[in-house]
Amino acid sequence: MDITKDKTDWSDAELAAAVAAYLKMLAWEQNDQPFNKAHENRLLREGAVAGRAKGSIEFRMQNISTILVRMGRDRIEGYKPAKNVGTGVELRIRQALNAQGVFESDDTAQTADEPTLIRRASKLQKQPFHTVPDGIAQPQKVATVSTSFVRDPRVRAWVLKEAKGICEGCNANAPFEVDGQPFLEVHHVKHLAQKGSDRTTNAVALCPNCHQRCHRSSDREAFTVGLYTKINRLIRE
Repeated sequence: MDITKDKTDWSDAELAAAVAAYLKMLAWEQNDQPFNKAHENRLLREGAVAGRAKGSIEFRMQNISTILVRMGRDRIEGYKPAKNVGTGVELRIRQALNAQGVFESDDTAQTADEPTLIRRASKLQKQPFHTVPDGIAQPQKVATVSTSFVRDPRVRAWVLKEAKGICEGCNANAPFEVDGQPFLEVHHVKHLAQKGSDRTTNAVALCPNCHQRCHRSSDREAFTVGLYTKINRLIRE
């Protein structure tokens, strides 16, 4: 039976040890070298994270997978990303990864700059999506020349890719192409200024007419209600 201290928070040293062990296994996997996850788990329990349960370490490894995916990095196939990672834990794991020289991919880094967002999302649209991006529950407002919100290019790319060049409002083909891709605009059904999220469950791909309809038309509220009815992934916020 494990003697555990799992009712206490992980220390920075413990997280750093878990990250180091994870990256060691990831390097082995990427180089087609055999390794034993249970053995590495036991080494952690006998050393840097003594007192933690086997299952607790497994879950922490899943946390690391989640964060690596969010950073646009590869993960260990055998550690499925955890659905939930606490904000504080995520920040500390990111710091431990940074200390090991692992930084967020430029293409997936969140940004408040619209041209940068569009450029990154355009590149991501050309790549496969293995999971639906988590996005940002509460986009942070940043001060620029005008007020903008930090947004996730993966969310924009996923929504546009999912639409396949068809407006999700009126079902018409995109009116034209840009850089070989159908042009549609990403609209947040609950506006970011109204504290809406930057998530796939709050974003749709619309032609310019439908996008303006959501913002300006006399029937914009009814049209928005219709989007919730029509598009199954949308969740009211």
